[in-house]
Amino acid sequence: MVDEAGAAREVAGRVKWFDAGKGFGFILDGEGGPDILLHANVLRNFGQSSVADNAGIRVLVQATPRGAQAVEVLEISPPETDNRLAPIEDLGETDPEVIAALPLEPARVKWFDKGKGFGFANVFGRPEDVFIHVEVLRRSGFADLAPGEAVCLRVIEGRRGRMAAQITSWEAALRAR
Repeated sequence: MVDEAGAAREVAGRVKWFDAGKGFGFILDGEGGPDILLHANVLRNFGQSSVADNAGIRVLVQATPRGAQAVEVLEISPPETDNRLAPIEDLGETDPEVIAALPLEPARVKWFDKGKGFGFANVFGRPEDVFIHVEVLRRSGFADLAPGEAVCLRVIEGRRGRMAAQITSWEAALRAR
């Protein structure tokens, strides 16, 4: 994983699993190498507290006495969508290009309950809450959200009010500018 100069090597792969409670998970190396340890601190430095299983990920990796370890997350992409999944009710058949064209709105997570499958965020400068569905969260590459976590949302008007159609980490939104 390290070249002769001792520098970290860039690796693209998929998240095997990540447990925010345990504070770590593993990445499957896209080139067939050994699993790569992903520590929660490295993920937090990227601006996320969780990552969805099977999400695409690009990281810098170093060899350690205990094996390959991610030292920096460069990019996370949502898991590949299974076209057999039912559409999310309020999103309907909304074209992904239409969603991508929506403005990013900075927000803080009010609360999110993975067991219930939903939560809410507050967009800066707006009084109403934005509904976050667990499936939108997963399709955006997250597994969970923590209260107070800074995120950016692409929001649509649903039948019951404002609803997140896509979620990005605050840091990823800043890098995209």
